[in-house]
Parts: sequence; C-alpha cells; structure tokens
Amino acid sequence: MVKKATTKKTSKKKIAKVKSSKRKLSERELKIRSKRVYANADKRKIAIDMLERYTGHDFEMFKEHIILTNFHYYTQRFQTILADSHYTEGSAFKAASSDTANVTIIEFGIGSAMAALVIELIAVIEPKATLFLGMCGAAHSSLKVGDFILPIGAIRTSSVAEHFMPSQVPALPTFKVQKFASQVLVEHGHDYRTGVVHSTDLRLWEFDEEFKLNLYRERVIAVEMECATLFIAGFASKVNIGALLLVSDLPLKRGGIKTKKSATKVFRQFTDKHIELGIEIMADIAERGDKIRHYRW
Repeated sequence: MVKKATTKKTSKKKIAKVKSSKRKLSERELKIRSKRVYANADKRKIAIDMLERYTGHDFEMFKEHIILTNFHYYTQRFQTILADSHYTEGSAFKAASSDTANVTIIEFGIGSAMAALVIELIAVIEPKATLFLGMCGAAHSSLKVGDFILPIGAIRTSSVAEHFMPSQVPALPTFKVQKFASQVLVEHGHDYRTGVVHSTDLRLWEFDEEFKLNLYRERVIAVEMECATLFIAGFASKVNIGALLLVSDLPLKRGGIKTKKSATKVFRQFTDKHIELGIEIMADIAERGDKIRHYRW
C-alpha cells in the first residue's frame, strides 16, 4: 500500500513538472514571436512606415507577389515590360508595381544586411510569394555565364541570420515557389541547375585561397551574397521566398572574375530573359498558384 501511494505521489509530481515545463516553453515562444513583425503590433507599425519611406510606395500600392533584385536595370526593364507599372524612389530602395500582373519589384541593394532588412519590411505586406532575382559566381566547373540556378539551399556564413534563427537551422527556399519557377523554366525550354549555394559577406573572396578551397569541401555550385539571409529571415518572418539566380561570372577560372566590361556583356545578353522569367513566374503564381505558406510555430 505504501509503495502504491508513493508511486501515485511521484506520478503527480511528474505531471506537475511537465505542466510547469509547458508553461515555461510557452513563455519562451511568446518572447521569440514578439521579435517578429507578424506578432508585434508596434514593430509592424514602424515597419510599414519604414517600408513606405524607403521605397516611396504607399502601403496600398504593394502587390501580393514580390520580386526582389539588386540591380536597377531590372527595375527599369520591369517598367518597360509592364506599361501600367508605377515607379517610385525612396530614401533607400526603388520600387515599381503593376496592377495587371499583380506584382511589385523592389530594388533593395546588395548584401545580407540589406536582405534581412527588406524581408522584415515586406513581411508586413504578407505576400503570397516572393522571388529573388540575383546573380552569382560559378563554383562548379560545368557552369557557364548565362546559366540559371534554382538553389535548393544556401550555406550560412553571415552573422545577420543569427538574429532570426539559430545557426543549426538550414537556409532553405520555399519549395512551392521553386516548383513554380521550375515549371516556367521548363515550359520555355530553359535548362537550369539545382544545388546548394554559398552565401558570403566577403565580396573579394576570389583572392582568398582558403575560402576557395572551402568551396570545394562544401560541394557548392555557386557563390553569392544574399540567399541564405533571405531564406532564413523569410522562414522566421513567414515570407514565402524562392530564388532564380543567373550565373554572371566564373571566378575560379583564369580571367573569369567579373569586370565592368564583362558585366556589360552579361546585362546585354542575359538579364532581359532573367527579369522576363521572374515576372512570368510571379504572374503565374498569382493566376494559378495554390496556397503557399510556412507552418506557424
């Protein structure tokens, strides 16, 4: 009898301990969520104000499908393709929106810090889908300038992403956005490559031999600066995001580092197709895309 009573008493203590643990876990979750735009009303208000100020766009002008780019030519080309687009310049970004395509393009700059910032700001729009149109340097010998890459993941080396998710969390794009991008590329007869890219803050990495050796160890196919942060910040902020990258140079080959001359050639030959595909992918999702979402934790 004594033994049974002790067992029952111990069992109650365990249940109480589990309940207490759940309460603590809930508090931690609330604390983490309070950092995110979607769960913090004060932060959301400031983010909307900042988004308008940085882009020159009124909040109501933004569409549910967002293209992100580093390059002004893409924004200009967007306006040429979509005659009804409305273009604005803010204090930090440039943007254009089209009613017919239901797409907005935002030119946000370069690097992981700007990538994190733009994701937190567009999170207030609650876009149905976002697509990053970026350029990258080839790390695999089979790639050539003008090739398209749909990254399936990105290696994190930027400290910015640590503010959103622990380092053990992989930087992955939203699968369904990549799926739609793949379908459009195939429909147009374009080949593309998939693989993991290395995202770095080290702009002149081409002259760092240890860095280049590490690329081989990682088995990455390309190097760029924004994808890992875009994917991690997007995951944390409930922004569905994919990426379609254009290989702009071959840094690991002799004479393959991008220069002003070679960059001009890349823009002349390949970027029109890049932005045209990006617009079609977003318009395609707008027209026939099913619900794309992250799980809410």
